[in-house]
Amino acid sequence: MTVRLAFMGSPDFAVPVLSALHAAGHDIAAVYCQPPRPAGRGHAVRRCPVHEAADALSLLVRTPARLRKETTEHAAFAALGLDVAVVCAYGLILPASMLAAPLRGCLNIHASLLPRWRGAAPIQAAILAGDTVTGITVMQMDEGLDTGAMLLREAVPITPATDAAALHDALAALGARLILHALDAAPVPVPQPEEGATYAPKLAREDGRIDWAQDAAALDRRVRALNPWPGTFARLGDDMLKIRAARPEAGAGMPGTTLDDGLLVACGTGALRLTRVQAPGRAALDATAFLRGHPVPAGTKLE
Repeated sequence: MTVRLAFMGSPDFAVPVLSALHAAGHDIAAVYCQPPRPAGRGHAVRRCPVHEAADALSLLVRTPARLRKETTEHAAFAALGLDVAVVCAYGLILPASMLAAPLRGCLNIHASLLPRWRGAAPIQAAILAGDTVTGITVMQMDEGLDTGAMLLREAVPITPATDAAALHDALAALGARLILHALDAAPVPVPQPEEGATYAPKLAREDGRIDWAQDAAALDRRVRALNPWPGTFARLGDDMLKIRAARPEAGAGMPGTTLDDGLLVACGTGALRLTRVQAPGRAALDATAFLRGHPVPAGTKLE
């Protein structure tokens, strides 16, 4: 069944969804995404990934910087004559008038098994918490924060080796598949239970600072959860060392102190073996390659 829709999304996570909707032959009346903004060291103005993808498909793109009080945007959205709007990591809150404009309302693709991990960073929150499963929920949007009735849910396992990058890609592909099913089958909405609801706040760069007083298992989850952004880091001498991969091992000592010459660092409980690191201005390297040019003897303090 072909529907007339607007797609609303901005980051890489949303691109597979847009591609799937287009490949399925749906009538995409407009794509809404975050406006181009300065980025990178040179602060060049860049379009978000969804904007780039929509342009490649020759779709109409709208990039309002805000929506809540922009009545002209509300009217333009209503004038599209939509059956439905599909929302995936858009980045702006939709006002009530826009939520009600499409005949079938607005459907959101959320990267968790709601009501667990409502909010901005559900992928990272699930790994940080040590969850063994997460997934995708397609829900009917309301005015709350990820509180709408659920249409479809499907689980994805989180293993001891899963990092946010791999989980991001798996969930993006799953979201693309589930939204096609939701549009075709129109499943009956099921209200979310409030029991078990948790919130995943937006991440900041400082969340990546390693606190060696924590136990090694928790720090292993932090390294995996925050890869690739904002990343985890610790000070080694005068440099801020990015930790790209690690694993917990047995060991004991003063937290933050290396226990051998191979980047095994003592934690509050246990130790963390740094297996891939990155020095400022350099490419990421496996620990053995890094240590050939930057020896870190046992007893070195990381902060």
